[in-house]
Amino acid sequence: MENLLMTQASKFEQVLESVETLSIEEQEALIDLVQRRLAEQRRSEIAANIAQAQAEYQAGKVFRGTVEQVIAELRQ
Repeated sequence: MENLLMTQASKFEQVLESVETLSIEEQEALIDLVQRRLAEQRRSEIAANIAQAQAEYQAGKVFRGTVEQVIAELRQ
């Protein structure tokens, strides 16, 4: 595990060093691109979570009730 962390850290350092060789404009474009890709990944994760929740709801795997009912169910 420690070796894996060191490998990941060294890859990260390599990426940082590569980014530092870019011009300011290229670095800004890279930041914009990474932010857009992260936002798209988050949207995809949210869509997958929604689809899973809908499937569970339709399969009757979702508990519905008041807060008191939920707490009572959890205590059982």
